[in-house]
Amino acid sequence: MLETIHEQLTETLKSRVLALFGHSIERVVLQAPPKLSMGDLATPVALELAKVLKRKPREIAEQLSNGLALPIFVESVSVEGAGYLNFRFDRGAFTAQHFRTVMMPAKPSGERVIVEHTNINPNKAAHIGHLRNAVLGDTYVRCSKWLGDRVETQNYIDDTGVQVADVVVAFELLEKKSVAEVQQLIDTHPRFDYLCWDSYSRMAQYYADRPEAQEWRKDTLHRIEKQEGDTAVLAKTLARAIVRRHLATMLRLGIEYDLLPKESDIIHAHFWDRAFELLKQSGALVFEEEGKHKGCWVMKLDESETFAGMEEPDKILVRSNGTVTYTGKDIAYQLWKLGLLDRTFQYQKFSTYPDGHIVWETTHGEDGDPAAPKFGGATRVVNVIDSRQSYLQKVVKEGVHKLGGDKAAEASIHFSYEMVALTPSTAKALGMEVSDEDATRPYVEMSGRKGFGVKADDLLDELERKATDAVKANATDIENAGEIGNQVAVAALRYFMLRFGRNKVIAFDFDEALRFEGDSGPYLQYSTVRVQNIFRKMQERGVEARLEERIVDDLTLNQGLTDDMWELIRSSAELPAAIRRAVDSLELSVITQYLLDLAQRFNSFYHKYPIMNEKDDAERQRRAVTAEIFRRTMVGAMELLGIPVPERM
Repeated sequence: MLETIHEQLTETLKSRVLALFGHSIERVVLQAPPKLSMGDLATPVALELAKVLKRKPREIAEQLSNGLALPIFVESVSVEGAGYLNFRFDRGAFTAQHFRTVMMPAKPSGERVIVEHTNINPNKAAHIGHLRNAVLGDTYVRCSKWLGDRVETQNYIDDTGVQVADVVVAFELLEKKSVAEVQQLIDTHPRFDYLCWDSYSRMAQYYADRPEAQEWRKDTLHRIEKQEGDTAVLAKTLARAIVRRHLATMLRLGIEYDLLPKESDIIHAHFWDRAFELLKQSGALVFEEEGKHKGCWVMKLDESETFAGMEEPDKILVRSNGTVTYTGKDIAYQLWKLGLLDRTFQYQKFSTYPDGHIVWETTHGEDGDPAAPKFGGATRVVNVIDSRQSYLQKVVKEGVHKLGGDKAAEASIHFSYEMVALTPSTAKALGMEVSDEDATRPYVEMSGRKGFGVKADDLLDELERKATDAVKANATDIENAGEIGNQVAVAALRYFMLRFGRNKVIAFDFDEALRFEGDSGPYLQYSTVRVQNIFRKMQERGVEARLEERIVDDLTLNQGLTDDMWELIRSSAELPAAIRRAVDSLELSVITQYLLDLAQRFNSFYHKYPIMNEKDDAERQRRAVTAEIFRRTMVGAMELLGIPVPERM
């Protein structure tokens, strides 16, 4: 609703300036004044015009305000200070309308968005770093849908890569296991991905001790890509089993996917072959006949501003031996996502979530399901990939630009983020050996190849245990402490992954994540449950909150909304704009900070204005309406963050 007022005032002022002064302005700045007594919105448009028109800003402001048509819910306009136009809302009418529309999703935007996130190699268990990727991606998806976009969530599966090959080598050549024996391990070990974690680490050490064994890897990679023999069957078997484990891990955090595009299908659908033709036709690729890149197909990037100043900006897409680099295949895949490749996949069902949502997978050949949804062809593609891949994502964007122009390049977005580590105390709590030197550092880094890291499920298990213990300690009469502990754990982890700027390295800490006061997910839960308990107790004691819409309309709330009440209501109304800013800037911490401020503001409000014991019906209603607006705001916003709201805490 507040965004609509912004839009209406902006258009009115633009038209007014043009009509009065014959001058066209491109934008109108509207912001909340520093003090509530100065109004609800203010614009310096008159001060900006004064420079152009060579007139006093207050005179311009007076002329603009005289007879200015005001949008609904805007009660008055006044000239303040050096020439600001300050607008004041009809608090009662605004509150009554906002009460009905709190956190109502936006209308369809017409945008078709693909968000690719998680993307874990299907060779071992997910680790803590993968959780940041998945939480950022899932939260972006939720917010984008709420803003009216049609969103498709993809989780790319590299089922033909080196990581999968190494685990195949470990099972096939070191442990001498057949496909049937590996399948038995899958069937009998609920966390088969843990076994693969150890096998992958063991294989890395084996290569280090016997470099010649890397020939096994090359041979295995070849047979997997060509789909030859038991090796290819084993690779497919273990990759699918690992993907199922990854999906189960992410579902613990409420994260679901629509499509699993597989590397093997990109190869067999010849995506790169077609992209290669198109890139050559456009002149984007050059065949080097001499120099250090002799025999390679190279994308020339030295004339691009993005790569200016780099010592070696050009990127090889096809090596001299004819093999395609990962970047080349990524460009082809990105072109498909944007609808710029004249071929596509077949699809089949991979699995169905408990809520009935189907996750599909790509396939090739004749086994596609004709009832599958349409995938790909987005107007915006967001790739959630860590900051170490920034250069390669820029190359992908440039490849898209060569074929699709500026519009396609702008629609190709890299959502980068920094790594996740552990504080030394949390690393110790999870059973890791922490050296005396590491114990003095701010965080302990992980290394999956060396097996030095924390599995995501282990972290979640311990987080749930600690959260359940905390719930039991705070409320001994709660019967479903385990269920609430699970909800608190989800809040603790998701909020922690979101609260920091995405380009900041974060060190996960149990105590900090699970605290029930301050900047944490459990604090937001506590604040929301607190207001729910207020209304529950009022109902139990027969105290009327008088929240029916007809009664709220009748009172119109004009009899005495205090500044404290109005400030809380207005903050709630400003949240949609904050969500839009967060999505546009890829900084989801904007939302967590906003909700933290809102929760703290409400807790201060409730301390000053108790509801249940207020004797005056009208005053109790105003306080209850304010509290209910806060409750609806928090419930809706926490859904966007993927944070559940417990019944009790």
